Amino acid sequence: MTGVLPLLLASACVALLAGSSGLTFELCRRTPLPRPLLGNRGLKRAQALRRGTSFVFIEPVVRYVAARIAGLWPGFFRARIRTKLAHSGDYLGLSEDELVALCVLCSAGFTGLTVVTGLLVDLPHWCTGVAFVLGNLLPWFRLRAVAHDRAKRITRSLPGIIELAAMCMGAGLDFPSSLRRVVESAAEPEEPIVEELHRVLQELDLGCTRRSAMNGFAARVPSSEVRELVNCVLQAEDKGSPLARVLTIQSQTLRLRRSVAAEEMASEAALMLVGPMTLIFLCVIVLLLGPVAVRVLTGGFDAA
Repeated sequence: MTGVLPLLLASACVALLAGSSGLTFELCRRTPLPRPLLGNRGLKRAQALRRGTSFVFIEPVVRYVAARIAGLWPGFFRARIRTKLAHSGDYLGLSEDELVALCVLCSAGFTGLTVVTGLLVDLPHWCTGVAFVLGNLLPWFRLRAVAHDRAKRITRSLPGIIELAAMCMGAGLDFPSSLRRVVESAAEPEEPIVEELHRVLQELDLGCTRRSAMNGFAARVPSSEVRELVNCVLQAEDKGSPLARVLTIQSQTLRLRRSVAAEEMASEAALMLVGPMTLIFLCVIVLLLGPVAVRVLTGGFDAA
């Protein structure tokens, strides 16, 4: 019995060493992920590299690390990452593995910087753990901020775009042609609403149905206004209603909703200013009556 236990421990150590060696060999054998060149991801990656930001220097490292961690994540996690990337408009042309690789690199960089700073300044040990967690979450926060800003910009531009499309349809164009005219006459082609409409037109040109293309538009933009527009267009198509009239009513509804929201924000701003104005009023009272109170408490008036 005493001779079996060392043999089992030795076998476990050999198996662990062999498994670790095989995993390391498999990870090192993989080549970096290819750079996306086609589709919306390829366009976004080219735009990110053309801007000349810091992403240009870390992009090869991100693809190298992504190739080594590809396939290590469960399916539901990859689906959630894919949804967030779609909401952000394929931010930087990242794939699911590349986003996770970016989180790993940010975590390693923050942790290493904290360790070096701790050796110089004598930081607490818990700062390393905070840096590790913050480095992992920073790309996620950036992705969510980009998705939120993109949805807000699309919502703000939607009434004007709908009105232009309705005017084009009133002039005799059909719905795809009116969208194409709006996209071609856009002053800023890199606006999110223009990119989304251009993608809808591309899907229609490739043979997708209008329902499929519009549902894809609603899925990529998590906004209630966009979902209402898509539902109105699809219902008008199913019932045979004049789409130009439906778009005009929808644009008026969106503008009315924006004005109501602005009035609500203005009323909330007035209530939020009550606290700061009260503090300012109290400070002014203290500045005016403070010297008088000090003179009274120290007997300055009696001495005079």
